[in-house]
Amino acid sequence: MESLCGADSPFWDPNRTIHTDNPDLTPCFQSTILAWIPCIYLWITLPFYLLRLKKNNKGYIVMSILNRFKTAFGVLLWLVSWIDLFYTFYEHSRDEVKATVFFVTPLIIGATMLVATFLIQYERLKGVQSSGVLFIFWLLSVLAAIIPFRSKIMETTAKETVEDHVRFTTFYIYFGLLLIELVLSCFNEKPPLFSNIVTDPNPCPESNAGFLSTMTFWWFTRMAITGYKRPLEDKDLWSLNRQDKSDVIVPRLLKEWEKENSQHCSKKEEQVFSKPEKSANHVDQCNEASEMLASEKKVTKQPSFLKALIRAFGPYFLIGSAYKLLQDLISFVNPQLLNLLIAFIKKSDAPSWWGFSLAFLMFFSALLQTIILHQHFQYCFVTGMRLRTAIVGAIYRKSLVITNLAKRSSTVGEVVNLMSVDAQRFMDLTTFLNLLWSAPLQIILALYFLWEKLGPSVFAGVAVMVLLIPFNAAIAMKTRAFQVEQMQYKDARIKLMNEVLNGIKVLKLYAWEKSFKDKILEIRQNELNVLKKAAYLGALSTFAWTSAPFLVALTTFAVYVTVDEANVLDAQKAFVSLSLFNILRFPLNMLPQVISSIVQAAVSLKRIQHFLNHDELDPESVDRKNISPGYAVSVMNGSFSWDPNGSVTLNNINLLVPGGSLVAVVGHVGCGKSSLISALLGEMEKLEGKVAIKGSVAYVPQQAWIQNATLRDNILFGHPYNEQKYRRVLEACSLLTDLEVLPGGDQTEIGEKGINLSGGQKQRVSIARALYSEADVFLLDDPLSAVDAHVAKHIFDKVIGPEGELKGKTRILVTHGISFLPQVDNIVVMVEGQVSEMGSHQDLLRQNGAFAEFLRNYTLEDITEEEEEEAAMLAEIEEEDSFPEDALSNHIDIVDNEPVVNEARKQFIRQISVISSDSENPKKMSVRVRRYSERRHEPPAESKAPEVQKLIQAEVAETGRVKLKVFWDYIKAVGPLLSIFICFLYCCQNAAAIGANIWLSEWTNDVIINGTQQDTKQRVGVYAALGITQGLLILATCFLSRAYCMLQAAGMIHQQMLHSILRSPLGFFEATPSGRILNRFSKDVDTIDTHIPDNIDIWMRTFWYTVTVFLVCSALTPVFLIVIVPLMMFYWWVQRFYVATSRQLKRLESVSRSPIYSHFSETITGTSVIRAYGRCNAFVLLSDMKVDENQKSYYPGIVSNRWLGIRVEFIGNCVVLFAALFAVIGKNNLNPGLVGLSVSYALQVTMSLNWMVRMTSDLESNIVAVERVKEYSETPTEAPWIIKEKRPPQEWPGKGDVEFHNYSVRYREGLDLVLKNLNLKVKGGEKIGIVGRTGAGKSSMTLSLFRILEAAAGEITVDEVKISDIGLHDLRTKLTIIPQDPVLFSGTLRMNLDPFNNYTDEEVWKILQLSHLNKFVSSQAAQLELECSEGGENLSVGQRQLVCLARALLRKTRILVLDEATAAVDLETDNLIQSTIRTQFEDCTVFTIAHRLNTIMDYTRVLVLDKGQIAEFDTPANLISKKGIFYSMAKDAGLV
Repeated sequence: MESLCGADSPFWDPNRTIHTDNPDLTPCFQSTILAWIPCIYLWITLPFYLLRLKKNNKGYIVMSILNRFKTAFGVLLWLVSWIDLFYTFYEHSRDEVKATVFFVTPLIIGATMLVATFLIQYERLKGVQSSGVLFIFWLLSVLAAIIPFRSKIMETTAKETVEDHVRFTTFYIYFGLLLIELVLSCFNEKPPLFSNIVTDPNPCPESNAGFLSTMTFWWFTRMAITGYKRPLEDKDLWSLNRQDKSDVIVPRLLKEWEKENSQHCSKKEEQVFSKPEKSANHVDQCNEASEMLASEKKVTKQPSFLKALIRAFGPYFLIGSAYKLLQDLISFVNPQLLNLLIAFIKKSDAPSWWGFSLAFLMFFSALLQTIILHQHFQYCFVTGMRLRTAIVGAIYRKSLVITNLAKRSSTVGEVVNLMSVDAQRFMDLTTFLNLLWSAPLQIILALYFLWEKLGPSVFAGVAVMVLLIPFNAAIAMKTRAFQVEQMQYKDARIKLMNEVLNGIKVLKLYAWEKSFKDKILEIRQNELNVLKKAAYLGALSTFAWTSAPFLVALTTFAVYVTVDEANVLDAQKAFVSLSLFNILRFPLNMLPQVISSIVQAAVSLKRIQHFLNHDELDPESVDRKNISPGYAVSVMNGSFSWDPNGSVTLNNINLLVPGGSLVAVVGHVGCGKSSLISALLGEMEKLEGKVAIKGSVAYVPQQAWIQNATLRDNILFGHPYNEQKYRRVLEACSLLTDLEVLPGGDQTEIGEKGINLSGGQKQRVSIARALYSEADVFLLDDPLSAVDAHVAKHIFDKVIGPEGELKGKTRILVTHGISFLPQVDNIVVMVEGQVSEMGSHQDLLRQNGAFAEFLRNYTLEDITEEEEEEAAMLAEIEEEDSFPEDALSNHIDIVDNEPVVNEARKQFIRQISVISSDSENPKKMSVRVRRYSERRHEPPAESKAPEVQKLIQAEVAETGRVKLKVFWDYIKAVGPLLSIFICFLYCCQNAAAIGANIWLSEWTNDVIINGTQQDTKQRVGVYAALGITQGLLILATCFLSRAYCMLQAAGMIHQQMLHSILRSPLGFFEATPSGRILNRFSKDVDTIDTHIPDNIDIWMRTFWYTVTVFLVCSALTPVFLIVIVPLMMFYWWVQRFYVATSRQLKRLESVSRSPIYSHFSETITGTSVIRAYGRCNAFVLLSDMKVDENQKSYYPGIVSNRWLGIRVEFIGNCVVLFAALFAVIGKNNLNPGLVGLSVSYALQVTMSLNWMVRMTSDLESNIVAVERVKEYSETPTEAPWIIKEKRPPQEWPGKGDVEFHNYSVRYREGLDLVLKNLNLKVKGGEKIGIVGRTGAGKSSMTLSLFRILEAAAGEITVDEVKISDIGLHDLRTKLTIIPQDPVLFSGTLRMNLDPFNNYTDEEVWKILQLSHLNKFVSSQAAQLELECSEGGENLSVGQRQLVCLARALLRKTRILVLDEATAAVDLETDNLIQSTIRTQFEDCTVFTIAHRLNTIMDYTRVLVLDKGQIAEFDTPANLISKKGIFYSMAKDAGLV
């Protein structure tokens, strides 16, 4: 260097630079190294930066004034530098000898300034609004120029004259220009032309943010302020960044997955030479070669989803990893600086600027560490967010194309779990993944520095740490096992709870609440026991985690001082080691967690990979192109199955349907009619043969599939709206009258699974959808069974029949309705999966085969059945609208052979809300409309079409701060005195920790005699005692709070809610979606069980730690108190902004999350419809939109954490700065031990401040669970179950007399009366039929008898006992009802018949014989212990109805209410039920709500209700002769 500067100018002079009170660098150093640092930086980063700019072109930015200035000043800087250069040449020409450096440095600086100016323009062309590279360059240049700036002034003042005028002037011009450039580079350019920021209504400010703003997340401040002023709403959320949206991310992953698949297939083809024939109807991911392989070696390797993920998201994640590496290295700077600081304190004659430099260096290194760490987190979290988007998108797309067999192998619930839980695990993993390499790196570095301080004694400490690892790992493993066990109990509890909610009406009618409550509480108790065990383990692991650093320090120091007497433990060794141990603590504790979350993610990966590798339906299985001319549908030698390895469902099918003809498919239950339709849609596995369909298809499934959208959207189903066509469709499907009744007309929102429509309405909407689609081929799977006869006739005539809207189109109609058969062109008769006959009506009658037999059996009953059906259906749904069984019950036709829909339907009810509306009784509707209009002071809703009535009242997301009352509720549940005691224990454990550390600092100041410290044994002993006391206190606190108090509180809170829910009246369940209640029982209870105790624990620990730091620092340097106040005010202020904003963001995020899953479940249940209409892409877009909507609130949530982190850590860094500064200022009164103590404490405070805010926020978010659970613990209850002093006698009712006396009733407050002044007497043993049009009040009358509805006026007496006086259970156990919808609970068949075990097995078998079930039950291996699946899905609907009959026979009370089953049961089952009732309940009073009049023609009397009043009441014969309402109904039914 000196050859560059000249011999008389030394490069380095320690006396000038270090050992002086006024330090300065030599001119040579200033003009070489110092001047070159910024240049070297720019030249090194340039090639990488240019490459990146080349790749990421965002479009050019128009030249702005700012840009012109930047460029101009850049050129000026170049000129100024080269003026220096030319001046040197000028001097050289005058023979003045100048050192080489005067040529080299201006040349380098000038060239660098030219490059910087070129970059300014190049960045503008590439659309960079703010440049980080240049900002750092200008900053370095200014910093490097500050020292010569000071030196030149000092030199001039010393010599009182300027020696080199030119260079002096150019330098200050150069310095001024640098400052201006630095200031200008803080400002942003405008966005590039044509960028989406211009078009987006609410763009994310991140894309426009400058470099500084990006680094400090300043751009987020606006949202924090908004969130502080008022609760955030959806409209406040920014749009997602383009690169985070589903339409960018999902295709990226799918592209990689396709690549992975094709590579895998090509490998597989290399391995397998003989390939079996390709199976006909599903696309195995590659060819069927895999099956060959599987037979050779059982396990086949699947394509790796992990590789696809890494290729898609790895590069972005690596940037985060680079930041992490930097941060790890910088984290070791501060312990070294602490070492120097303590050395400085020891040295009494050291110049004070050393101390100040160290203090500021500590501050800047901590600041840099903060900024880099949060950049690392940002990259990791964004990667996690993208992973989740991609995985959800991939699963959704896959679920639309998997085969039915694959669908059966994973239930809807499981697939939703893939989306929610497994995708979430990947998201969580990304945050920790870098620790896999970072933790070992930190450990190695820490050990290296410790070895320098303490030599081999370090290994004693390390040994303790290493021993703690298996201890922690063992605890983690065991905890995981407990978690799994707890999840099983929780699942069982939620499943049972879900069934209770779905069957709540039956529970109430049978008075079975107590039995089920006990079952739930038993499961809950098991769950709490597991949680208690887990809490004990948790206490041990907390103990290990908090005591580890202490134990390590203790063993290290003890070994160090005992190994050799000459080893002296001074402040430098002790406190630098402590700060290094603190760094070690994090990686050592995190490693087991990281490994366990990698294990979890690996399981999730396997599950997702398994799902994505499922077979797909072959889109080519139905030939849409080649078909014999003249025909619209053809099947040649078709054999089909639901499971390619299982039995054949349809065998040898040959079918030709001429274009434009109407074909009916008939046959007995389970003969494969629906399967035939599925085969035509390509939904089944085609084993052999050929299927062809010409043109587009419209499909009406047997169970109408209704979306949660408006009625109009359900009909349009993505087609453009055409007023004229739409009206025509509504009229044809007789929906116009329904629209008048619905609160918002065709803009009424339909609930999930069409819950607020009756079965008939759903079916008609489904038919309307098909009709509106104007397809070529219509596949109608028994759409007429759900509607009643006159509507069925209307629809057949207007839509399906030879004169209907669809004439000229090809129609295949599955039907049970015999009356339509003469009008169809052809009839296909199915018997056991084969076509037994085919031909016109006349031909088949002449053949006198299976068809003629079928007709003879059913003609008579069917005619009567048809007429009353719709009235029945509507009455059922309207008046008993609490229970959407028809939304659940399976394809009735083929209950046993149609696997798919079962699980799906059921599972989903479990996951998602079921919504009930106010029923569709026109009279009540008009009331509802009137109430709306009163509220809004405007004409009723019908007159204003756009005024839409929302059915689902959105669950209100709580806003604002959580009320203190909620905390108080929780404290009361825990116990107020215990709570105070627990706080006291936390305080004690911190006191012990302070004691130990103060003792250590005293120890380090011990006088050294002859090179050794005295009393080391006593020092070690007391230090150990204090530390161990702290550990034991921690253990005690955890045992008391976690394992005892908080679990007790959780158990109590759950029990109160359960009791309250079961005591609620039925109206509550109709108005509240079951999903909402379930959510309280699953998520909120889970929060109270595990999250809240965690939050409280961490919050208490960090709070006391922070208090400790401030106490220690203030005690040592009281000046510190002055700084604490402003810092704490700033902290409090940041924390309020953050908590308000982040709490609301979390709420918005959780509110926007459930639509993703409910949309998904809806899609899965309707895949066949979506595919048939070719709407897959539209649904994918919809799902993507919902995911983006959710990520829109998740993303600001991540950023809010970064924003907070940087600000809070800044406060922590200030604490470090002031602790060090005050130590330097007061160095004469402080000993090194105390300085070490206060600064090493301060270095830790950042972490605890950060966690404290985080926990405050989490606690506020989570404590809301207590509020939500409390809300349902205080619901209004129905009358008491048992009133001790008014219990009726055991044998009551003896006779069975029932009397209604001026009885009136309404559904709920504010609605009209449904029954008005009913007066009637029924003697014991009479059989009463109840008939009436829809909405006449038939069901209400029976519900009143059970006091499901309480009287508005009047009373009912049974055998002289007023039913309103006795307890509900006393009343309900003495009455029996066979409800319309057969409800079964999962459990054994025996439990379903007799949940309280009141009867013997013999009695149960006898009853099964009477109810015609004994043959079926005895054929089962498990017999009475036969497990019924959820909702009884593994029994057919007819069998379920018989089980309900068996229940009634078992209870056999004097009064039986029979709510007759509708189309759900085939006629044979119905006849069985009727005959059993006639014989077994001969001497009982029977009330039958009749849908088929022929069943009640032999009853004692018939009650005709009309508009809630008794219209006629007499024997059937008398009523017919009176020719009133009953006569006209009988006439309609063809009985007269």
